[in-house]
Amino acid sequence: MSADSPELTVYSDYVCPFCYLGRASLEQYQETRDEPLRIDWRPFDLRSQKRRPDGTIDHAVDDGKDDDYFEEAKQNVRRLADKYDVEMGIDLATDVDSLSAQVVSYHLREHRDYGTWLAFDEAVFSALWEDGEDIGDADLLVELAADAGADPEEVRSVLDDESFREELRAQFEEASRDGVTGVPTFTYDGYAARGAVPPEQLRRLVEGV
Repeated sequence: MSADSPELTVYSDYVCPFCYLGRASLEQYQETRDEPLRIDWRPFDLRSQKRRPDGTIDHAVDDGKDDDYFEEAKQNVRRLADKYDVEMGIDLATDVDSLSAQVVSYHLREHRDYGTWLAFDEAVFSALWEDGEDIGDADLLVELAADAGADPEEVRSVLDDESFREELRAQFEEASRDGVTGVPTFTYDGYAARGAVPPEQLRRLVEGV
């Protein structure tokens, strides 16, 4: 893939099942293109309103999502998984914290080659949604990053460095200022599509047809 390939911006959080499903839809759209799109990944923290000052999640905070909300979300996940022919080991990941995974992903996106970042990004999604692994676990993230071609010691250093979390929080704030209120959000040339939209809608977004 050349550096000047068309670029689609995607705002995403690993713990969002619709982001995983949206990536599956994007892959299906990519398969129809002669020239693949580059992904300009932008992190987004779905748990930002529930974080304590130290960055951990306070699950006792009421975010307005009750049992009925989660049941409806599960039904929508299952419906879209069937529609996109996606294998998912779990429906929701309510107890998993994606912040550390997003830190590593952001670092690789900014400081390593695109292929390394993309391999890590796909591996994190698969580890959580296919294998049900805890992507908040540092050892798992180091392993996934190493498999993608990153230096394991560098990744451990990134996870231990608070400055990278500060950079990430700045990215979250920028996304909010840009009007992003939920994920996945796909943007291209000033237009946006929100949610795990089907491949044909992504085609309209990018190609206008």
